[in-house]
Amino acid sequence: MELAHSLLLNEEALAQITEAKRPVFIFEWLRFLDKVLVAANKTDVKEKQKKLVEQLTGLISSSPGPPTRKLLAKNLAALYSTGDTFTVFQTLDKCNDIIKSKDDTSAYLPTKLTAVACVGAFYEKMGRMLGSSFPETVNNLLKSLKSAESQGRSEILMSLQKVLSGLGGAAASCHRDIYKNARSLLTDRSMAVRCAVAKCLLELQNEAVFMWTTELENVATLCFKALENSNYGVRVAVSKLLGTVMATALIPKQAAVMRQNVKRSTLEEVLELMATGFLRGGSGFLKSGGEMLKVGGSVNREVRVGVTQAYVVFVTTLGGQWLERNFATFLSHVLDLVSHPRATQTHVEAVYSRRCVSFILRATVGSLLGEKAQIAAAKEICQAIGKQMKAVEAVVNDANIENKSGAADVAASQHVMVCALQELGSLVQSLSATASPLIQEPSTGLLETVTSVLLHPSMAARLAAAWCLRCVAVALPFQLTPFLDRCAERLNNLKTSPEAVSGYSFAMAALLGGVHQCPLGIPHAKGKMVVSIAEDLLRTAAQNSRLSLQRTQAGWLLLGALMTLGPSVVRYHLPKMLLLWRNVFPRSLKELEAEKARGDSFTWQVTLEGRAGALCAMRSFVAHCPELLTEDVIRKLMTPIECAMTMMSHIPSVIKAHGAHLKASAAMVRLRLYDILALLPPKTYEGSFNALLRELVAEFTLTDNSANTTTSLLRSLCHYDDSVLLGSWLQETDHKSIEDQLQPNSASGSGALEHDPSSIYLRIPAGEAVPGPLPLGVSVIDASVALFGVVFPHVSYKHRLQMLDHFAECVKQAKGVRQQAVQLNIFTAVLSALKGLAENKSTLGPEEVRKSALTLVMGALDNPNPILRCAAGEALGRMAQVVGEATFIARMAQFSFDKLKSARDVVSRTGHSLALGCLHRYVGGIGSGQHLKTSVSILLALAQDGTSPEVQTWSLHSLALIVDSSGPMYRGYVEPTLSLVLTLLLTVPPSHTEVHQCLGRCLGAIITTVGPELQGNGATISTIRSSCLVGCAITQDHSDSLVQAAAISCLQQLHMFAPRHVNLSSLVPSLCVHLCSSHLLLRRAAVACLRQLAQREAAEVCEYAMSLAKNAGDKENNGMNMSTPAPLTGEKDEESEKKDEMDDDSMFTTLGEEDKSKPSVAPRWATRVFAADCLCRIIMLCENANKAHFDLALARSAKLRNPKNDLLVLHLSDLIRMAFMAATDHSNQLRMAGLQALEDIIKKFAAVPEPEFPGHVILEQYQANVGAALRPAFSQDTPSDITAKACQVCSTWIGSGVVSDLNDLRRVHNLLVSSLDKVQTGKGSSRQLYRESATTMEKLAVLKAWAEVYVVAMKIKKEAETKPKKSMKNGGDDEDDDYGTGDELPPDSLITLVQPELPTLSRLWLAALKDYALLTLPAEFASQLPPDGGAFYTPETIDTARLHYRNSWAPILHAVALWLNSAGFMASESTEETSAAIPNPQKRATSIMLNPAPGTPPTTRSLQEINKDRMHLIMGVSIQFLCSPRPEEPVEHVTSCLQALHTLLDSPCARIHIAEDQLLGVELLSVLHRLLLTCNPPSVQLLVTGVVQQIVRAAQDHLQDKRNTLNEEDIKDKDANTILGEGGESGGLVPGKSLVFAAMELLMFILVRHMPHLSTKMSDSPTHISSRTQLPEESARLVAATVAILSDLPTLCSPAGSMTILPTVLFLITQVLKDTAVNAMGNQVPPPVTAALQGLKNIVILPMAMNEDIHKQWTNLIRSTLASILEYSQPEASKPILDEVSMLTAIALFLWSASTEIIGVQSLQNGCMSRFKTALNSSDPWVQAKCYQLLLSVFQHTNRALSTPYIHSLAPILVEKLKGVEKNRPNNKTELLAVQEGIKVLETLVALGDEQNRVQLLALLVPTLISYLLNENAFPSASAVSKELHEFALQDLTRIGPLYPHAFKTVMGAAPELKTRLETAVRASQASKAKAAARQPPPTVHSTPTIKLKTSFF
Repeated sequence: MELAHSLLLNEEALAQITEAKRPVFIFEWLRFLDKVLVAANKTDVKEKQKKLVEQLTGLISSSPGPPTRKLLAKNLAALYSTGDTFTVFQTLDKCNDIIKSKDDTSAYLPTKLTAVACVGAFYEKMGRMLGSSFPETVNNLLKSLKSAESQGRSEILMSLQKVLSGLGGAAASCHRDIYKNARSLLTDRSMAVRCAVAKCLLELQNEAVFMWTTELENVATLCFKALENSNYGVRVAVSKLLGTVMATALIPKQAAVMRQNVKRSTLEEVLELMATGFLRGGSGFLKSGGEMLKVGGSVNREVRVGVTQAYVVFVTTLGGQWLERNFATFLSHVLDLVSHPRATQTHVEAVYSRRCVSFILRATVGSLLGEKAQIAAAKEICQAIGKQMKAVEAVVNDANIENKSGAADVAASQHVMVCALQELGSLVQSLSATASPLIQEPSTGLLETVTSVLLHPSMAARLAAAWCLRCVAVALPFQLTPFLDRCAERLNNLKTSPEAVSGYSFAMAALLGGVHQCPLGIPHAKGKMVVSIAEDLLRTAAQNSRLSLQRTQAGWLLLGALMTLGPSVVRYHLPKMLLLWRNVFPRSLKELEAEKARGDSFTWQVTLEGRAGALCAMRSFVAHCPELLTEDVIRKLMTPIECAMTMMSHIPSVIKAHGAHLKASAAMVRLRLYDILALLPPKTYEGSFNALLRELVAEFTLTDNSANTTTSLLRSLCHYDDSVLLGSWLQETDHKSIEDQLQPNSASGSGALEHDPSSIYLRIPAGEAVPGPLPLGVSVIDASVALFGVVFPHVSYKHRLQMLDHFAECVKQAKGVRQQAVQLNIFTAVLSALKGLAENKSTLGPEEVRKSALTLVMGALDNPNPILRCAAGEALGRMAQVVGEATFIARMAQFSFDKLKSARDVVSRTGHSLALGCLHRYVGGIGSGQHLKTSVSILLALAQDGTSPEVQTWSLHSLALIVDSSGPMYRGYVEPTLSLVLTLLLTVPPSHTEVHQCLGRCLGAIITTVGPELQGNGATISTIRSSCLVGCAITQDHSDSLVQAAAISCLQQLHMFAPRHVNLSSLVPSLCVHLCSSHLLLRRAAVACLRQLAQREAAEVCEYAMSLAKNAGDKENNGMNMSTPAPLTGEKDEESEKKDEMDDDSMFTTLGEEDKSKPSVAPRWATRVFAADCLCRIIMLCENANKAHFDLALARSAKLRNPKNDLLVLHLSDLIRMAFMAATDHSNQLRMAGLQALEDIIKKFAAVPEPEFPGHVILEQYQANVGAALRPAFSQDTPSDITAKACQVCSTWIGSGVVSDLNDLRRVHNLLVSSLDKVQTGKGSSRQLYRESATTMEKLAVLKAWAEVYVVAMKIKKEAETKPKKSMKNGGDDEDDDYGTGDELPPDSLITLVQPELPTLSRLWLAALKDYALLTLPAEFASQLPPDGGAFYTPETIDTARLHYRNSWAPILHAVALWLNSAGFMASESTEETSAAIPNPQKRATSIMLNPAPGTPPTTRSLQEINKDRMHLIMGVSIQFLCSPRPEEPVEHVTSCLQALHTLLDSPCARIHIAEDQLLGVELLSVLHRLLLTCNPPSVQLLVTGVVQQIVRAAQDHLQDKRNTLNEEDIKDKDANTILGEGGESGGLVPGKSLVFAAMELLMFILVRHMPHLSTKMSDSPTHISSRTQLPEESARLVAATVAILSDLPTLCSPAGSMTILPTVLFLITQVLKDTAVNAMGNQVPPPVTAALQGLKNIVILPMAMNEDIHKQWTNLIRSTLASILEYSQPEASKPILDEVSMLTAIALFLWSASTEIIGVQSLQNGCMSRFKTALNSSDPWVQAKCYQLLLSVFQHTNRALSTPYIHSLAPILVEKLKGVEKNRPNNKTELLAVQEGIKVLETLVALGDEQNRVQLLALLVPTLISYLLNENAFPSASAVSKELHEFALQDLTRIGPLYPHAFKTVMGAAPELKTRLETAVRASQASKAKAAARQPPPTVHSTPTIKLKTSFF
């Protein structure tokens, strides 16, 4: 393939490859050329132009395939427009000759088509340059058009389109000819030709004025004809033509109008023309519209759907502003369509027309208008509804005149109402909270209008009105409760009107159904209200026969709707419900029998409706309250259900007796019964299987049903991937809702609310805007099929066989259309059953059952109906899956193989090839491996059958299934399959889109199979890869959107496996263009692909997308912005964590522009919410990207270095502005997003300093904005969730420390104070709009915010206290003034804000914690909960309240702990009055502490008890939480909880409490241990060690107290003292009871986590390599803390107990010492080492040695510890450098602290000495210095017996070392330090020595010192350090002389040369001092100025 990449075609390479590969080679060359010609240098092209033209024109006659000819034409045209145009006419003539040629053979066809394509390309590219030749060319093309076959026709039309577009107005002379020739082809047999004509005429109408003037009607008629029997593609193309022509007729294009004066059409005329199409009959089309519209004849559905799309195109072309201006006219026109008798001849037709009109309205109003215009439109719709309703009321009130027309008007009006109300509902729902003006403006009267329709005589209109109300309530949740109340009230007032009962109950049911979309819900009491209304209706139903039916239906409807509120509401009403259900049905069989004889037709109708209603409510209960379905409840439900099943068999006789009009009611009962049974476990009704199955089978085999109704479920039961065969991909288009009407199954797409009123309260199925249940006849069959699938797996084999045989019999007996219907239903049922078997993992049954099933299925594989063939293939695959035996699979496969080898007809070939694919799909690669080869070879052969595209489609589809399911086993067949796919892509005509779609699927499957191998560079892999890329290129270039979508997913796969080979620079822009495509599937594919690309190459994707946006002109840009902000920015930000900041900000700025720029429609609220979310994402991403984003100084310097650098902090004002705009918007969702953004901004930027004003932060200047953004959220009518969020932002802002001035803080603080007042009001005081838990949420949010502020305030206060106080100028009195002058905050300022509220707050906090503690109790303690709820929740909303408590308990807990610690333990429960009485807030805390509540009556409970309760509460909450923190809990909760515990244990009261109850401590420790196992950020571990330390300290204090009291009581009883502490006399620790054991366990865990080799298990494992590495800082701190606690533990034990743990403790400490004592930079000692040394010291000085019992053990322990330290410190070459200093320190510790008899053992002494010797001889001066220091301390040891051996052994070495210094003087500070330390030791020795030895000792010291003195000649040149040594020696000597005068003289006298050296040095020193003094100027010189000058210069 690489050889193809050259400017000229490489003919040698072409000649060498095989014939089969040549087309690919040529295509690859053309692709290369296409890229090169655009970018190439003109001169290069001109040089080679001649040769290139030859090569390219030569290719024309080599019969190239469709993609090749397209590229070839493009390249030739490009070549001529880049290079010279000399020979262009020759080439053109050549092409024309080929076109004229009389050769009509199929072999010559490709050449002809290529010539046609070239002509088109030339004109498109060069247009008027070729002007003179165009009439000839056009005639030529038109002539050949007459004789061409379909491929030729579409190619010629496409060329004509290009000629027209290239020439523009210049081609006017040919316009009429082209129009005449093309128009007849609009009704061509071939759909591809129809599409081509439509496109050609669309191009023509740009210039041909006659098309939209004189010929307008003809064009319309033509389009209507073209739509008959059309497919989706034709409908899209023709509707585009029709819509555009109509729009042009109304508003002509400027240029054309200038040339001729044109008669413009009026809007009425244009709409009238469109309407004729919408209401049009069959083909007999008469000119005059009047006759045509007379009633009679049916409307053609395809035409109607096409015209519907044309309406949308028409309005879209005219644009949003036109629609705004003409909306009233347009609306009334569209609504008239649906009231026309032609549109509503049958009910189903009426529903279809309604759906079309709704589609028109939704697609125009919903997408073209901005929010303001939509509100105006909603008002228009309201008026239209009002007008209709007035007319209806007039007719209804005018009942005395029997006028037929009036009744017809009412009937027609219902459809208008439905369309208008649905659109109104959708509009309001899409506007969401921005629709509030509609409700609030009384002039609009929206609510009155809509509620008036609830009294419409027609049920459809009433339901639509109810639905509309539901939409309003969901959009504006604050209206929900008032609506419900209003409906309830009206229902009570108008009890006697059947319409009112029906309408208002519909409305209430709809509103209840909408509650689940309102997060804040409705007050709990509404449930009770609904139940009482429903009960009342059911009770009074029998009183008045005129109302019986409505009241019964209404009562049950309301109860069904109530169930959607979920278990928390239904729980209270369940007993009543069960009773009602039981009473609807007869109690016994006897009653049932008796019932049959009674009653007339009306009572039966009411009875059946009532029972259907009851079953419906039951079904709603089972669906919405699964938690309440206990065995007992199911048993109670089964009584009525079984009765209903028995009743079914009696119904036929009842219908016979009372007339067929009961059939519908009976069907409704069956539907409800099937529905509920499908939801219950089949085991519950096993007894009734036989009767039930008989009913079900009769239902879907249409036994008692004369209509040929088919089920709608078949498509959904077939596999999603088979959509290409079924055509069900139409479900995935934007036109789904109208295209459904054209599907073949019964009543498809005719869903409407009136078919099943219960759907008004059910959840809407995904993808639907309005619930649309299908007509009853279809629904019942659907339900029976679904239930059959549920029951079948539980039926015995015998019955299965009977049913399957019965199915075969049914199919045989039915004929014609009926047979098809029966077969479809049966197959759906069988598929449903097989699916059920597979899900239950059960088998089909023995041989005869399989055989019967197989016969049924195999028979359908040859059925002419493709849907049935598809179902049969699917069933075969499912059967293979369920049977799962190799032989069975082999038999089925063989059968298909044989059939395919012999069959020649399309039907059996397609059916059996699909069968093979399905077998592989369901059995997978392994199970069907042995048939793989045969299957593949057969399918490859079938795929080459060019005569039948259908066979190719099915075989390729199956091939794709096989490739998908075989996985790696397919690897051997990849090459042949790939070459076939390429060949077909290059040869199959593009009009066979299905084939191309399947080819795309195959290509994708192959790419997945080869997988990551695609990255390889081997020859075969390169070939495969380039073939895949070529395949992708061909499919990408295809005109069909589904093929393009397949190409995109192929490229996505390729990018996953071989990212380097996918060219993003061309892919990304094309994807961005697809985002605006009119095809949903293409948009989806593009978004999915972009998302994946963004995950990997975010930066590049951004760059390409941005450059595309910049290059696109202004106009397109608007279009782009509209649709791209959503998918584009989001996906990018979403995934690209690695983004560099450039991107972030480019995204950021575009977002900013989108908020400001005014594209054609201002962004609606959803887009703005999205932008706000992006904002938060960007901030988060920047945080991970670069520090400079959050540092103004850094950012500015980066910007200076490179102006392109764009950093977040530079946009802070934009960020704040956007957050502010969002937080103060109308839309609640946007307010939430804005507050979230604000909080993020505060958190991230709070600490950013302002470089220009040091000491200030950058956010300070925005405090007004923050305050203003928060204020509206605290107003009365704000929903609770927003207020709660705002509280969170408040506390973040106050706690962030941004604002330093109290007065500024007060603004925000006051908001919190006001909301605190709200919290204190009792439950249920205010008028409730939402669920009680909404109030809970708000109150808890306020308390949480206060808690967070208090925690921060206490932190600031504590920091201020720990800082050293500045000296006060004049005592404490005027500290305020003092602070006033400074800039910083007084340390307790924040506290002063919280202090006044503390008494209230502490009470509320404790109450909230108490609630939380109760709510976290497990279910089995539910009986302990208070019956009337807690402080902030009601018992009914307990489940939702739990969530709110879960969000806010942690900060509250922390705050309570802080409060108790600071003052609270002294405060009894009634502190409020006292604190109010004490004026000064500063003194308040102290006063409470000193005198607990002097003025209050004594409380009944002692302070002790209260505190105990509080302790238990806090400990309980903490332990409960820490036991099992949910994974979704934020880490902040864990840290808050641990900090709370830590704070709590700071107070003595709590310490006593935890120490007294040792088990509590143990439990806490084990919970903390468990927490460490699950949650392990180091910060958490540090906090845990803090808490452990507190617990251990508490225990220590407690034990000490006990010991002290014992000592006081009884000094003599020594034994008691030894037994105190854990371990008693025996020394045993009991796990689970012992605090020490629990602590050891936890600490050991931390140590092993950070130093795994401490665990013997680890260090003994073969893989373990012990390594001394430096621990990270956090780990080091942790280990240090752990070691410190470890060394404290022995103090908690009795002597015997401590002997139990000491070996472990000492082992761990010495190991830590060994492992962390590593030489660090700058000789710093790591924290763990310090801790270990401190710990060793603590242990060694324990008073254990006193105790005789353990003396021996103790001695052994200490000795072995020292021995192991000595062993570790042995220098080894292999280990990293040990920190000798730390080890020596450890040894010295033992020498200082332990007694001589323990460590005076010879072996230990020798070891210690040798370590010191090594250190003395160390090459590192630092080690020497430290060693000297340690020796000093050892030599000075009070116990001479210990120090003497060391002095004897080490002093001589010391003296030697010091003597040696004279020869090499120190070179740096450290070496100097070493010498100085050494001298100190010598001096000490001199001091320690006896008087008689002093002379000898001085004789060592003095000469050494004198030897350090420099002589006067050497002094000036010596180094600074050397000089320092000299000075040091001199000072020392001058100090020593006077100390020991006698000995000093003796020494000096003995050596005269020393004396002279010393004297010279002293003299020199004195001289230099004098000199220095002289150099100073004399102290005061009052003389002439000159001296002043000099001195100042000096």
